[in-house]
Amino acid sequence: MENFIYSINVTMPIFLVMVLGYFLKQIGMLNDNFVTVANRFNFKVTLPFMLFRDISSVDIKAVFDLKYVLFCAIVSSICFWTVWAGAKLFLKDKSMRGAFVQASFRGSAAVMGMAFIENIYGSSAMGPLMIVGAVPLYNIYSVLVLTFEADEEDGDAASGIKGAGKIKQAGINILKNPIIIGIFLGLVVSLLGLDFPTLVDRTVDNVAKMATPLALVTMGAGFEGRKALAKIKPTLAASFIKLVAQTAIFLPVAAAMGFTGEKIIGILIMLAAPTTPSCYIMAKNMKNDGVLTASIVVATTLLASFTLTGWIYLLKCVGLIG
Repeated sequence: MENFIYSINVTMPIFLVMVLGYFLKQIGMLNDNFVTVANRFNFKVTLPFMLFRDISSVDIKAVFDLKYVLFCAIVSSICFWTVWAGAKLFLKDKSMRGAFVQASFRGSAAVMGMAFIENIYGSSAMGPLMIVGAVPLYNIYSVLVLTFEADEEDGDAASGIKGAGKIKQAGINILKNPIIIGIFLGLVVSLLGLDFPTLVDRTVDNVAKMATPLALVTMGAGFEGRKALAKIKPTLAASFIKLVAQTAIFLPVAAAMGFTGEKIIGILIMLAAPTTPSCYIMAKNMKNDGVLTASIVVATTLLASFTLTGWIYLLKCVGLIG
């Protein structure tokens, strides 16, 4: 019961901030122009600052565990390529594929994930290591699938780029993606052990703190309920993949490899955390299905209170966590 209450306390405030954004849009305080500008601001400024702060503040060399980082990276890769292959086979509506794939494999490891880990262990060195192993790949793979599956009838995507041109465009998008640049700079600062003056640290922190609440308000304001209901089947399928299927496959593998305690909790968060709000921002900015993405974020955020609690209870029952 204690774990369930904690899960509710972590996930429901996130959902309620989205509801607030939706309400403010309905009463006319926010409009479509705000949603567009805020999405661009989040994508290019606040999210890169947040990831830079989270990674640069960890002494990666001191806590580095190659086996653990490789496990997180390899599992993230398997999940991505498997979901994309499945979407190619079973999701006939091409306009949904990029959003579906991104939202199915990419969890809120850096935001909600760290909150769960710190609640259980007070502080954790494995949480940041999981972020190092998974989050850079989350963003690289997201750019790949969103580039290749972008709506070709929408604006700049209508250039008819095919084959090698798509690969080149994906490479360019990865190199200039603000979120990936933020992660790379954070890794450089962490590995070099650089310390910034308090003035710089606090400025970075203040900008980073805007990322999640602004993303949630914007997603709520941009949420189109009727359109989302029309996409309930892919929403439920993606939610099942994100919250249940991946975890059911790879958590036993992690246990068999000897991961326990905060290590296996970090892996659980990587696999079973709800879809991150930054999926919506990237989908909108890269001409993919924002309605489906928002729908999956809302659904997984609501359901994660129950699924994460169930997984934590199972880990306790089999003695993998204290």
